[in-house]
Amino acid sequence: MEKEIAIKAENISKTFRIPHEKISTLRGAFVNAFSRNKGYEEFKALDGVSFEVKKGEFFGIIGRNGSGKSTLLKILAGIYQPDKGKVKINGLISPFLELGIGFNPELSGRDNIYLNSAVLGLTHKQIDEKFQDIVDFSELGRFIDQKVKNYSSGMYVRLAFSVAIHANRDILLMDEVLAVGDTNFQSKCLTEFNKYKDAGKTVVLVTHDIATVQRYCDRAMLLRNGKIEMIGDPQEVGSKYVYQNMSDEERRMAEEKGRIKREILRKKGEEKSKVVEIARVEFLDRYGKEKNVFETGENMSVRVYFKKNKKVSKLNFGVAIYNQENNYIFGINTVIDKVNTQKYIENSYFQVDYENIPLKTNTYFIKTGISGENGAVAYDFLDRSKIFKVISKNHNEGLVDLCYRWN
Repeated sequence: MEKEIAIKAENISKTFRIPHEKISTLRGAFVNAFSRNKGYEEFKALDGVSFEVKKGEFFGIIGRNGSGKSTLLKILAGIYQPDKGKVKINGLISPFLELGIGFNPELSGRDNIYLNSAVLGLTHKQIDEKFQDIVDFSELGRFIDQKVKNYSSGMYVRLAFSVAIHANRDILLMDEVLAVGDTNFQSKCLTEFNKYKDAGKTVVLVTHDIATVQRYCDRAMLLRNGKIEMIGDPQEVGSKYVYQNMSDEERRMAEEKGRIKREILRKKGEEKSKVVEIARVEFLDRYGKEKNVFETGENMSVRVYFKKNKKVSKLNFGVAIYNQENNYIFGINTVIDKVNTQKYIENSYFQVDYENIPLKTNTYFIKTGISGENGAVAYDFLDRSKIFKVISKNHNEGLVDLCYRWN
C-alpha cells in the first residue's frame, strides 16, 4: 500500500437481508413452506465502491438517506465486514459513528471514557493523562459519574466526540457529528477540525451539511443507491448533490401542482375563463443563464412568463420568497413599488432582479401571482411555482447572511 494513502477501498459491496412479516397462521406457514419465498428481501447498501483517501486529507461523503454512507463508514471502522471487496487502512483509526456506539449505557460517563479509550488503543496511563481534558471539552463535569443511559442525546454526542478527538489517532471517522448538539458545541467541533487540518490528520466526514463539506474538505464523494455518483472537488460534488435532490423535489412538486390544477379545472371549468395564466418560471444568473443553485451573495433573477387569454391594459405582478420551513422571507409587487407594467404586458413576461442575495444555505420556493391593477381580482396564482437552493460558505445563524464587520 502506497505510503501517502491512508484508506484504500476496492470494489466494496454489502447486502443486508430484510425479513418479511412473521407468519402467524397455519395456512401461511404451509403455503410458505412450499413456495420459493425466502422470507426476506435483499437490500444492497453498497455496490462496487472503490476510492482512496490520502494521508492528511479531509474527505467528505454525502448522499441522501439510504445511499450507503453510514454503512461504508462502519466498514472502514471494522464494525461491518464487506461481502465483496477489501479495505486497507494505513494508520490508527478513531471512529465517531452512530449515537451511542461503543458506550455502555449502564456505566457512568467516567467508566465509559476509560472503556471507549481502551477500545481505541490507549493505555490506562494515557487515559489518566487525557481524562480531565476529555471531561473539560465535553463540559460534563457535573454529570461524569452519572450513568450514560440518563444522558440526553446532546450529552452523549459531547462525550463521544471528546473521547474520539482526544484519542489523537491518525484517522478520524465522523458520522453526522454536527447533527446533534447545541451551537456552542458545534463551534468547538469546527475549531477541532481546524486543529486536525493543521496537524496533517486524516478525516473522513459523513454529513448532510454541504456547506461544511465545501468549507473543510479537500475532496468529496457523492453516493446514490450504494454506488459512487461522483468524486472530486467539494464545490462541484455539492452542486451535483443539490441538483440531484432538486430534480426529485421538482418532480414531486410538479405532479402535485398538476393534480391540484386538474382538480380545480374539473370542478370550476376555469381554463377558459382565466384572463391571464402563468405559463413558466425561470431562475437566471447575472449572465441570463438559467440555473437553480446559487451561492450567498450572488445575483439572481426571477422571470415569469404568462399567457393573455383576453386583452388587458393594466396588471399587478407579485413575487414572494419562502424557505422550505414555510417562513416568509421577502415579497414585492408592482402596485406597492409603483411600477409601470405596460412593457411586461406587451412582452408577456416580467422579471425581478435580486442583487447579492443574502440568503443562507437552504431550499427556497417562490409564490407568484398576477391580478388586476388594484389587486382586487386575482387572475392567476401559483403557490409553489418553482424551487431553488442557496449554498453559503459561512456558518452564522439566522435566516439571512447580512454583510457586516466588527468595529
